[in-house]
Amino acid sequence: MSRNICITAVDGHTGTAIAEYILNNDNFKKKVGTITGLALKPNSNHAKELAKLGVKVVPHKPGRMKEMVSTMQSTGADTVCLIPPAHEDKFNITQELIEATKRANIPNVCFISSAGCDLADPQKQPLLREFIELETLVMSAKGDSSTETGHSPVVIRPGFYAENLLLYAPQLMEEKTIPLPIGQNHKFAPMAIRDLAQVAANVLTGKGKHGFSDKHRGQLMVLTGPMLCAGQELATAASQALGEEFEFEDISENEAKKVLKAQSDLDPSELRYLLEYYSLVREGKTNYISTTAFHDVTGQHPLELPEFFKEAKQTLASHTSNGHPNKKRKTEG
Repeated sequence: MSRNICITAVDGHTGTAIAEYILNNDNFKKKVGTITGLALKPNSNHAKELAKLGVKVVPHKPGRMKEMVSTMQSTGADTVCLIPPAHEDKFNITQELIEATKRANIPNVCFISSAGCDLADPQKQPLLREFIELETLVMSAKGDSSTETGHSPVVIRPGFYAENLLLYAPQLMEEKTIPLPIGQNHKFAPMAIRDLAQVAANVLTGKGKHGFSDKHRGQLMVLTGPMLCAGQELATAASQALGEEFEFEDISENEAKKVLKAQSDLDPSELRYLLEYYSLVREGKTNYISTTAFHDVTGQHPLELPEFFKEAKQTLASHTSNGHPNKKRKTEG
């Protein structure tokens, strides 16, 4: 029997990446009957492109639980990929989605959380810490006998998307600098968004006697890139890949905020999220890599950072200080 999947926040980069990965790969596509995407902005470019690929895009209208449950039921989904949307009211909207999924009795739930949320300080990184509360809501369904939801849960915590670095395309290409507010010494491991998409595609289409594949069901998967690097090591990776000398510049959080506001169309909540993640790096809370889940799920190796920069060369070259780099983000996409 084919899997019918509902992906929330499909108008964001994460939802788009996951849907595209499934539909552009025959091994996954043949396991799927339908993909429905919930979109806060159903007329966005992402949503329109996915509709061309065969995704049924449904407007997501939060605020009324009864209507939300009806929307979830109307998708005919047996599987939900729950992605918190890029929105000022992300927590409440996601909370409503989780409850609606339970009431709609959808058995298989893959929740896209965020690496580092467990180490986030509720005072210093409140947006990151919210993911712990949302994970708890997803996992608590397992003990709720009134719903099938929770019988087959998976939580994926992706790390910092390397695509976020493309927000600094003008500095990279014109000034040959990578300006980040991460301090000089502590490290992090940027990952490609497609690596998350590959893991999610495997989970969403995998099958076992209880729903998801027994290899995945009940797992908490933490994903990062395979290379741990401080700012200067990031610049070295870019230099190797692009054949030019790049330097790292440690900037203040205020300066980072100004740069991102000027050069991207990030939602204000997403901008704050990025700044919170950078503060985690400064505090030394991202000094780890986590690639075991990726290896186990896919049997492959995640994309190395120099390879990411090589693949991004054309994208970087197309941007100037007058342009706006593509918005790519970590929790929503």
